Amino acid sequence: MLTQTTEKYQEVLEFAETRYKQNPDWVTFFREVLGVDGAARKTFPTFDELTAFEQSEQFDRIQKLLVKLREKRPSADTESEPTRVITVRLPKSMHESLRTEAHDLRTSMNKLCISKLLQVIGEEMIPNERATGGSPSPASTPSTPLSGGHSSAHSPSLGLRPHQPAQVGVNSHYGQQLQPTSSGLPPFKPSQPRF
Repeated sequence: MLTQTTEKYQEVLEFAETRYKQNPDWVTFFREVLGVDGAARKTFPTFDELTAFEQSEQFDRIQKLLVKLREKRPSADTESEPTRVITVRLPKSMHESLRTEAHDLRTSMNKLCISKLLQVIGEEMIPNERATGGSPSPASTPSTPLSGGHSSAHSPSLGLRPHQPAQVGVNSHYGQQLQPTSSGLPPFKPSQPRF
C-alpha cells in the first residue's frame, strides 16, 4: 500500500515521464520538472520535503530521464530560455582535475560541470561558513575560467573571463541582486535552485 508521500513522489515521476515522452530539450524538462516553478517544488514546497524527495527512487529515475534528454538534444534552444554565466573560483589543482576528467570522458568542461551541478548533494557536504565565522572575500583571488578552452559553440562556458571577480550575492537564475546579510553572505532562500 502506497503512503501519501509515496503517492506524491509517484505523481511527480508520472508528470516527468509524460513530459519526457514529448521529447523536450533538457532545459525545458529541467525547468518544468525540477526548476523553481517546476512540478517537484510545487509538490514539495519545504526544504525538508524536497530533500526527502531527492533521496527517493522516483527522483533517481527523473535524473536518468534528464541524462537521456541531454544525450538526445545536448544543445538547448536558447530562444526558449536564455543562458546565464557564473564565475567559480577554484584551486588550480581542481581545475586541472576537471579538465582531465572532461578529456577522459570525451566531453567539454561545460557539460561535465553542468552534470555535476545537476547532482544532489547533502547539506552536510556544504561548508557552513556562518557557523565557523568565516567569510568569503570575493576579490581575494582572480577567477579562473572553468571552460579551459573546451567549451562548444552551442553551450557557453560556466566560467567567465579570466581575472574577473566572482559576483557574490547574485542570483544567476534571475539576474537579480540579493541583499547581503550582516555577515556579507546573501540570505538563504529555500525556493532558490539548489542545483
